[in-house]
Amino acid sequence: MAKARPFDELWGDTAGTARPDFEAVAAWLADLSDTELLRRQQAAEAAFRSLGITFAVYGEEEAAERIIPFDIVPRVFSAREWANLSAGLEQRVRAINLFIDDVYGARKILADKIVPADIVLGNSQYCIPVAGARAPHGVYAHICGIDLVRTGPDDFFVLEDNARTPSGVSYMLENREAMLRLCPELFDALPVEPVDSYPELLRDTLQSVSPRPGDACCVLLTPGHFNSAFYEHSFLADNMGIELVEGSDLEVDDDQVWMRTIHGRVKVDVIYRRIDDAFLDPLVFRPDSALGVPGLMAAWLAGNVTLVNAPGTGIADDKAIYSYMPEIVRYYTGEEPKLPNVETFRCREPDALRYTLDNLDKLVVKLVDGSGGYGMLVGPTASKKEIEAFRAALKAEPQRYIAQPTLALSTVPTLTDTGLAPRHVDFRPFVLTGSEGVTIVPGGLTRVALREGSLVVNSSQGGGTKDSFVLAPEDAG
Repeated sequence: MAKARPFDELWGDTAGTARPDFEAVAAWLADLSDTELLRRQQAAEAAFRSLGITFAVYGEEEAAERIIPFDIVPRVFSAREWANLSAGLEQRVRAINLFIDDVYGARKILADKIVPADIVLGNSQYCIPVAGARAPHGVYAHICGIDLVRTGPDDFFVLEDNARTPSGVSYMLENREAMLRLCPELFDALPVEPVDSYPELLRDTLQSVSPRPGDACCVLLTPGHFNSAFYEHSFLADNMGIELVEGSDLEVDDDQVWMRTIHGRVKVDVIYRRIDDAFLDPLVFRPDSALGVPGLMAAWLAGNVTLVNAPGTGIADDKAIYSYMPEIVRYYTGEEPKLPNVETFRCREPDALRYTLDNLDKLVVKLVDGSGGYGMLVGPTASKKEIEAFRAALKAEPQRYIAQPTLALSTVPTLTDTGLAPRHVDFRPFVLTGSEGVTIVPGGLTRVALREGSLVVNSSQGGGTKDSFVLAPEDAG
C-alpha cells in the first residue's frame, strides 16, 4: 500500500493547482527558472555571511563560520489561518504565565492534582529561589517561542513551548529583509503583513514591565561574542536602541542594579537576559559563573529590577509539563485549548512505557529536558542499534522521556540541487507579553528540513529557514 503524501501548503493534495489564496506564489514560481531562484538564494546567503549572521554548533571547529541555509521560496499563511493561530497562541501563553505564577506561589494546580507535584517541584528547571516571590506585573514569560507543526489544511499542533530564552527572531527579520530586496515582485502580488515592528514592540514590552514608572533603562545581557546566538543579541539590542552588556558591565549595590559607563553609573530597570538561570548570579546559582552578576537575584527578589524572561520560566519548557498543557489551559482559562498538543505518552507511566517499548520503531522519543534535536530517537529512521540503546535508556530512567507518534509534517516547495521539491517544515512564532497584554507579530521563523524525507528541522542538525508570509485580510486595505 502506497504511503500517503504529506499535506503540501502550496499545492494541497493536488500538485499542479495551488490552494485558494496561494495562486500568486504558484505563478511566481512558474515564471522563474530554477537557475534564477538559485541565484537569488545565493545572493541572500552571501549577504547573511557578510553581515555575520552565523550560529555555532559547539564542539565543531568550523562552527563560527556557519550560516543557517536560507530557502528563497516563502511559506505563506492566509489571513484566516493566522487569525486562528493567533487566538490559540494568545490563549496558550496566557495559561503559561498563570501556571508559572501559580507553581511559584499558591500552587493551586498542584493541590487540585491537575498536574502531579513531583514533576514540578522535583524538576531540574524548578527554580527554588523564585518560590514565594512574584515577578513584576505578574509576568514571567515575556517572550515565548511556540513551536508548531501542521499535518493538514486546518490541523496545527504545538510541538513544544520555549519560555526560557527563545531564539531565532533575528532570522525572521533578516529573512524578510532578504526577500524584500531580492523578490520585490512578490510583495506587489501579495498583501504581506510586515514584521519589522518586532524590535519596537519588544522594546515597548520591556518598558511596560519596568518596576518603576517613567522612561525605563533597559539592557540586553549576553554571555558574550563566543555564544552561538551572539549575532541575535547584538542585532536586537541595536534595533531596540538599548545597551548590549555582559555581566562585568553590571553591578548590584543595595539591591539596585547599575550599569557602568564612561559617564558614571546608570540605574538599570529591565534586563533582557540571554543567559540561562544557572549562570545569572554566582551567589545563588553556579558559583563558578563569570557570565552573571553577583546579587542580581536579590535585586530581582526586592522588586528593583525586571528580568526578561523571569528566572524559573524554564519549568514551562519541560516536555513532561508540556504533556499536561491541555489540562493547564483548561484550568486557568476555563476554555478548551484552541491549539492542541501532539499526542504524548509519558514514559513515567507504566502503560505509556509499555506502549513505547513495543512501538519504538514507529515513535519519536525525547528527553523531557532536551532541546535542539539532541537526545532524541526518530523511530522510523533509526537503526536497530539506536533503537536498542534507547530501549535500555527507557527501562533505566523512564521518567526522563516522553514519546510521540511520527507525524506526517506538512511540506513547502523548497529549492534543492535538483530543482523544487517538497520539504518538511515547522514554525516558531514569537509571542510578547507585557503589562498591557499579549502582542504577536504576524510572522515567525519557519525552519525547513533540507534533507529529503527528514523531519528534523534544527539548524544544528542540517535544517534551514524560510521567510514566513502572513497575508493581510481582504478588508485590511
